[in-house]
Amino acid sequence: MAQWHIGVIGGSGLHEGLELEDAQEIAVASPFGEPSGPVTTGRIGAVRFTFLARHGAGHRLPPGAINYRANVDVLKRCGVTDLLAISAIGSLRETYAPGQFVAVDQLIDRTQGRAGSFFGEGLVAHVSLADPVCPRLSGLAATAARDAGAVVHAGGCYVAIEGPQFSTRAESRMYQAWGGDVIGMTAMPEARLAREAELPYALLAMVTDYDCWRDDGTAVEAAQVFAVMKANAALAREAVSRLAALLPKKRKASPIDTALDGAIVTAPAARDMQLVARIQAVAGRALSGKTA
Repeated sequence: MAQWHIGVIGGSGLHEGLELEDAQEIAVASPFGEPSGPVTTGRIGAVRFTFLARHGAGHRLPPGAINYRANVDVLKRCGVTDLLAISAIGSLRETYAPGQFVAVDQLIDRTQGRAGSFFGEGLVAHVSLADPVCPRLSGLAATAARDAGAVVHAGGCYVAIEGPQFSTRAESRMYQAWGGDVIGMTAMPEARLAREAELPYALLAMVTDYDCWRDDGTAVEAAQVFAVMKANAALAREAVSRLAALLPKKRKASPIDTALDGAIVTAPAARDMQLVARIQAVAGRALSGKTA
């Protein structure tokens, strides 16, 4: 058993207003390029949290320009054990209303052209992604949000679209037909990369709008989305604070901690040693043959 260290990827300023002890802002370099910005690390009670603003300071990065690999890599370098994502979503279901939260448990990836793996030619790996979300962390995050006063839906299928535009009505209704419950632009490849980095991942998503599938003809507007996000920011911060108190004193091992065991298929003699060196923070444990 080990200590918890929770990485949180969310909006800029998410950590502000939390009682974060010994807070430090640190620039962390990654061989995968520039992350969205520096991390802020500190403690809430006995638990260390490290925050990273997904879109950068001032929301300067659109979803397709985020360096998801660098973001996950730097959090792994910081010693994060588990990764909680907090993001805005549109609803594809009448019962998932604006202002409510969803603890997402499944994902459909409709993004295009984003670097979706740390591995590649010269070092091939195939991780299991059947269940992309950690049920332990997701359950704790959902309970924390409820304790903070939020209405939380346990489970939902998130459709990740490329953006930055919102969906057409035809697309929105198609995603409904596919079984999508909510829609957003950032969970993929974030969840894929977290699994390759052997980081249990949970997504606590706040509903900002109904997508454009409803018969009343209402379209999604950015101003509406950001107004609901602003209103929910205090709830999100309180959920993070309550999560710290809910975590067991010691962190038991998760199967995701060893997700790369058996997944790396390239023979040692055929491996690209430059890529091996580049991926050490993410996959060093598995490449060295060590147990978690």
